[in-house]
Amino acid sequence: MVIVRASKTAMVAAIALWASLVAFGNITDYGTNLAFVQHVLTMDTVFPDTTIRYRAVASPALHHAAYILIIAAESLTAILCWIGAARMLRGHRLSAAAFNGSKGYAVAGLTLGFLVWQVGFMAIGGEWFGMWMSQQWNGVPSAFRFVITIVAVLIYLVLPDVDERGRRP
Repeated sequence: MVIVRASKTAMVAAIALWASLVAFGNITDYGTNLAFVQHVLTMDTVFPDTTIRYRAVASPALHHAAYILIIAAESLTAILCWIGAARMLRGHRLSAAAFNGSKGYAVAGLTLGFLVWQVGFMAIGGEWFGMWMSQQWNGVPSAFRFVITIVAVLIYLVLPDVDERGRRP
């Protein structure tokens, strides 16, 4: 069962790497995705006849605050997944119970990542701010891919591991 544990560890590390690159890109190229956040929050590219424009947020300070919150959540997702992958790697030859116990940080990181892209981008950005209506600033399809990938890894990760004799703890 070492190969399954190695697989789970590698998948968590892969999400950690991806979230790290997303956060790094947003930090080092702040202005590019700040423009995305500004357009979504100001709702300047939604359908012209929509009646939900009252939800728009025009404050540049709130645009920066929202973007900083997104970057912080992406960074925390990466950190939790890295810690989780490291703990799982250290525990991959231990008992099934010990290995199952090493997954906590990874579960937390994957859950936070799910919430960032499902709640932050799909629910709040996509539905509340009508991002889905925008030809240019629609991040819903990308967020959906991220959510599905993260949830697939999370489901695989939480499947209980067994000891070498096939027994669960």
